[in-house]
Amino acid sequence: MIGTRSFMAKGATVERKWYVIDATDQHLGRLAVKIARILTGKHKPTYTPHVDTGDFVVVINAEKVGLTGKKLTQSTISSYSGYPGGLKTLTYGQILDRRPERLMERVVWGMLPKTKLGRDMYRKLKVYAGSSHPHAAQQPEQID
Repeated sequence: MIGTRSFMAKGATVERKWYVIDATDQHLGRLAVKIARILTGKHKPTYTPHVDTGDFVVVINAEKVGLTGKKLTQSTISSYSGYPGGLKTLTYGQILDRRPERLMERVVWGMLPKTKLGRDMYRKLKVYAGSSHPHAAQQPEQID
């Protein structure tokens, strides 16, 4: 096996790009899968499982994301404080009314690894409810 070496990316040499994704009328789950792929770096030929090779993702119009069926009223997200009576349950509709970015962030977080590497990937996600974002200086590339 002479000359058969696998390529392993180094964390310091990874080139990161910025992407903008418009969430208007896109299905929440399908959009989250695309975002998770970009954050993990699986869309690149230099993907290495133990190195964060992903890119930055800016999601705009998170308040206009589409949900199919009765998910607005039936699907819920729960959080528990650890104290008796500390269970809080909100429907997807309530979350979209209060903080629409939270729904997108929560769904994408569920698709990333729950490790230090996954937390580094998650920090590269920027979600905004409206159509404006403060990352124009990074010259992000539009993705459909």
